[in-house]
Amino acid sequence: MEEIQVPPEAAGQRLDAFLATILTDMSRSALQRLVEEEQIQVDGKVPRASMKLKGNESIQVTIPPPVAATPQPEDIPLTVVYEDKDLIVIDKAAGMTVHPGAGAGSGTLVNALLAHCIDLSGIGGEIRPGIVHRLDKGTSGLLVAAKNDAAHRGLAHQFAAHSIKRLYWALIYGSPAEDTGKISGIIGRHPTERLRLSGKARHGKQAVTNWRVLERFGPASLVQLRLETGRTHQIRVHLTEANMPLLGDPLYPDGGRFNNLKDTRLKGMIGKLERQALHARVLGFIHPQSGQYLEFSSEPPEDFRGLLDYLRGTVGGL
Repeated sequence: MEEIQVPPEAAGQRLDAFLATILTDMSRSALQRLVEEEQIQVDGKVPRASMKLKGNESIQVTIPPPVAATPQPEDIPLTVVYEDKDLIVIDKAAGMTVHPGAGAGSGTLVNALLAHCIDLSGIGGEIRPGIVHRLDKGTSGLLVAAKNDAAHRGLAHQFAAHSIKRLYWALIYGSPAEDTGKISGIIGRHPTERLRLSGKARHGKQAVTNWRVLERFGPASLVQLRLETGRTHQIRVHLTEANMPLLGDPLYPDGGRFNNLKDTRLKGMIGKLERQALHARVLGFIHPQSGQYLEFSSEPPEDFRGLLDYLRGTVGGL
């Protein structure tokens, strides 16, 4: 880890722009990826790449080793919900990256699956698991991967046809005026923030999210989301721009909701969450070989349940 002290004269500069002048062997986009992957902290906290420096901060930078061209098997514990010769369903832990990449050359779901699945027959001529959908690093819950080309094609077709059943639970700030709603529009790169996506992008892909309030707690609500599409950061973008930001999201702004919380214990619990309060709870699909419909459900992990139990115990649900 490298520690960098910000001089007073750097006040007002963007974090990524400042680091580009110090770490000259790294591009600005590479630095932004490190921020997204939480390899950079400012005074011990995860920042945004666009953060304006005040001067005299301490920046901690962890530059990971280069990623191997071929992911290596790693004996990493997995919660396997279902497995047969064609596919595997995993209950992914929050904090686990799905694919190896910059800043995540090991410890990923792909590395774990390569070690766990001894019967991989290959995807596209390579011995690797077929990842047909992803969950963000901070999102927990259910994910399916294929073990062979036929299963991969069958699952990919269902995802493309939007016939996969995907239900998410999310804890959001506030209490929506309506009980249900539908958010629709394009999602593309944010016009100014490279790490974020936005519904205000010039170019993007259509995304549709259906939401329903399950419980209301005053300062927060539990909502269920059903995806018709599967765009990157879809739920996070849609809820943020609908003024229903996720608790704990380190990348998308909450409009000052966290700072305005009066419940100091709740504020402390959200501060310790260190991820968006989002969980992939239900996954249903047609088995690509047997034709049987399979559906799986997952209870939220301890950090999510702790928040939910506290909210239920202090202010109660409906």
